[in-house]
Amino acid sequence: MKITVLGCSGGIGGGRHTTSLLVDDDILIDAGSGVTQLSLAQLTAIDHVFITHSHMDHILALPLLLDSVGAMRDRPVTVYAIDGVLEILREHIFNWRVWPDFSEVPPERPYLRYEAIDVYQPVKLGQRAITALPANHTVPAVGYQLDSGDGSVVFSGDTGPNPALWDWINHIDNLKALIIETAFPQDEHGIAEVSKHLSPQSLIDELVQLKLVIPIYITHLKPGREDTIMLEISDLHAVDNVPLQLIQGQVFSI
Repeated sequence: MKITVLGCSGGIGGGRHTTSLLVDDDILIDAGSGVTQLSLAQLTAIDHVFITHSHMDHILALPLLLDSVGAMRDRPVTVYAIDGVLEILREHIFNWRVWPDFSEVPPERPYLRYEAIDVYQPVKLGQRAITALPANHTVPAVGYQLDSGDGSVVFSGDTGPNPALWDWINHIDNLKALIIETAFPQDEHGIAEVSKHLSPQSLIDELVQLKLVIPIYITHLKPGREDTIMLEISDLHAVDNVPLQLIQGQVFSI
C-alpha cells in the first residue's frame, strides 16, 4: 500500500493544500484541496472516497472531482462515511442548491454512490482494509486505520481529546505510523477546545496514552503557525520520539 499526502494543511496559501491522502491510485481519504493537484487521468482512477467529516477543508474537491471525470468513468465513485456524515453531504452539498445530486444523475448511470460504514468495522478492498475509528469533533467524524496486511497507518482525522482512539491504537500489532492533528498553537488553546481540535499541550496529554513506539506525524497545522506549533510540541515532549511535521508530497509505503 502506498499512501501519498496530497494535502495536510489547516488552510491554503503559498502552495498549501487541505487534507487528502491518496491510497495507491484508487482511494482517497478525504477530498480537500490537495486533490486538485491530480491529473484528469489520476482523478478518473479514483473509485473510493472515505470521508472523515463534512467540513469544507475535507470535502471541497469531491463535488468537482465528480463533475470533472464522472462522464469518463464506467461506474460511480463510492463515497464511504458514517451515517451522520452522509446525511450532511446529501442535505447540504449534493442537494441541487449547492451542487447537483450526482447519486441521481445521470439517471442511467449516476456518478456517485453512497455507502454507510460503522466505526470499528473494516471495509475490505482487495488485500487492503480501511477501518473507521472514533473522533471527537464538532460534527459527526471519524479517523481511519489503513491496513495493507503487512502494516497499518492511523490517521486521527480532526479531533479533540479522544480516549477511545487510544484503546484501539494500542492493540494494532502492525502499526507503522500515526498521523494526528494539532491545528492551533498554545496561545490559541481556547479556540482549539471550542472547535474540538488539539493544541500542543492537549496533543501531549493525548500521546501519554500511546503505548507503542512508532513515528508520529503532525497534520492540519494552521497556515503561518506551523513552526510555532512544532517548536511548542518539541519543547513539551519529554521522550525521544518527538513528533514530526507531516509534509505535503510525503509518501508512506506499507
